[in-house]
Amino acid sequence: MTEKILENGDVLPSPTQHIAARRMGSVGYLIFNRPERRNAVSVEMWRAIPPLMQAFNEDPQIRSIVLAGAGEQAFIAGADIGEFEGERSDAAAAALYEQQNSAAYRAIAGSPKSVIAMIHGFCIGGGVAIALACDMRVAAEGASFAIPAARLGLAYPPDALGLLLHAVGPSRAKLIIHTARRFTAEEALGMGLIDLLVPRSALQARVDDLTAAIADNAPLSIAAANACIDALAVPGALDEPARAAIARCFDSEDYREGRIAFMEKRRPVFHGR
Repeated sequence: MTEKILENGDVLPSPTQHIAARRMGSVGYLIFNRPERRNAVSVEMWRAIPPLMQAFNEDPQIRSIVLAGAGEQAFIAGADIGEFEGERSDAAAAALYEQQNSAAYRAIAGSPKSVIAMIHGFCIGGGVAIALACDMRVAAEGASFAIPAARLGLAYPPDALGLLLHAVGPSRAKLIIHTARRFTAEEALGMGLIDLLVPRSALQARVDDLTAAIADNAPLSIAAANACIDALAVPGALDEPARAAIARCFDSEDYREGRIAFMEKRRPVFHGR
């Protein structure tokens, strides 16, 4: 789906080989290019997102930005869990890791340009948050969505929870987090996780229609609308009990069990401690 984009357009420098940046006419494409891992986001990829978004923001030719996943299987299948033992092993390490993915979410959400998530296949965990940071989400039939934080014993990052809460509301956010189950694209549309659902064969064409319409409109109007809408939708700050609960997750035996069980491909056994 993204192969033609990867082969064409103006290549922009990227800090990592696993995120490709292209400019095709008025559209900047940020492509998560790690198909052998279903585009799971590594630490270096989290770090690369803010400078790439800044480069798109500063390019006067670019009027909209499309985030997409390479390959046929996934938009983004979450953060790279294989790195968690070294990068996210306890509350202190998790806080540093969270700074990097929160910076990525803010860079996407804070763009003055129109940012569109073009979703196919798996959209899981951190991939959901990346999609929610975009202004619009267009998904192909057959896409699936999940936030499996509770299966791993970790706390979904506050910035990501804020994006989820804004999109679907408190009760559905809890449904998604508490059950950790996979939702179909049709369910995602009904909940507000995505905005448009199209046949797989029509996904690129639908996104092209959107970017063409955006290119015809006033960039300053779009930038002003983004700034105002975002300011009116800022969620409240977390209180200390909530932050303490997050720290407890990352310092827990359950979090360690979740990581080990995932790597051993077995069902985790959680004890609430």
